[in-house]
Amino acid sequence: MEILRNVTRHKLRSFLTISGIVIGVLALTTMGALAENFNALIDGGVKYFGGSIQVGPPDGAAANFLPMSKVDEIKKVDGVAAAFPSYQFSAKPGGNFVVSFGIPDTIVAGDPEENNYSALKLTYAQGRGATANSRGEVALGSTIAKEFNKKVGDAIDLPVKPADAKPDFVNHTFTVVGILNETKTAPDTFAYINLADGQTLLRDSLPVALQSSFDVTQITEGISVYGKPGTSLSALDKIADQINSQVTGVKATKPSDLVNGFKSGGAIFTAITTAAALLALIIGGLSVVNTMFMSVAERVREIGLKKAVGATTRDIMGEFLIEATLIGLIGGVVGYGLGVGVVVLRNTFFAPADGSSLFLITPALTIFAIGFATALGAVAGVLPAWRAARLDPVIALRME
Repeated sequence: MEILRNVTRHKLRSFLTISGIVIGVLALTTMGALAENFNALIDGGVKYFGGSIQVGPPDGAAANFLPMSKVDEIKKVDGVAAAFPSYQFSAKPGGNFVVSFGIPDTIVAGDPEENNYSALKLTYAQGRGATANSRGEVALGSTIAKEFNKKVGDAIDLPVKPADAKPDFVNHTFTVVGILNETKTAPDTFAYINLADGQTLLRDSLPVALQSSFDVTQITEGISVYGKPGTSLSALDKIADQINSQVTGVKATKPSDLVNGFKSGGAIFTAITTAAALLALIIGGLSVVNTMFMSVAERVREIGLKKAVGATTRDIMGEFLIEATLIGLIGGVVGYGLGVGVVVLRNTFFAPADGSSLFLITPALTIFAIGFATALGAVAGVLPAWRAARLDPVIALRME
């Protein structure tokens, strides 16, 4: 009868221990998926900015624009293979401030030829990109297309008119000619138009009194510069220095500065989210230690009998280690499954109005979550297993 009660208590403790592991792995999976999604965004920035040089007005400049002539000047710098002017506008200006973990919806105007030089290549799930000579064409990133429920052939007004728009607010109707494949980074929330349409939006953004006095075709907000294929990050840094020394009135930012900034932000965010999840999981691991020690205490006589009939120290340790490892594995698998369920439920049925995803499940996260829980169970079982293996069989058999 006492043995039956011990078995029942042991099963109950094992269930509670597995539940602790489940909660820890659930936290690890959801927090890890949040970090993986953020890191995918960061990786896209590293890939793009690590392959180009961003040029803008110098610090303290009176104007936020550069003369278009600077593009040709930059092209003459040794090592520069191509340079492209560009404009960017908020796709949803005004309105209420919304906290977002992603890149806000943005209208990007540029030369379609730039995609041939960019390290972050854009490909299309449907249709094509806006051509250089067209007017009123737009290619939408996967997230912004989902947000506005648009497909190829549909019309979309850009920028989107906010509820608090001023009387002089102007937008234009564009025809969707392409939907980009998902990149898990910035282009997913971008609407790509050509330079001519971008210059039109630039003119519209100026005060009415200035619209007629500015030739928007002769100014640009920024310039993206590319080296020859295979140019290293350090070589691009040197080209940036050459641009700053040879071209007046511009500031070329070293790509390594941008890349390091992205990596630093990603590392900090990952450390915070992972540490919080690991703390919950380690608490679950401590419960494994407690459960296994209690199991040893309740099974002293059983251990003594096994040793009396020839069980070795290795046999006893193996038995308890396998039990502890299985507790970790079962808790890991169940917790990971629940975590994936939470992620899928949120991304599918409770996605925000902008269509963005907050979590990303990756193979690396899967291996880490289940593997860590299993390893934690095994490690947590070492001391109890050693204690069981070291019991004197004679003393154990005398104990009730």
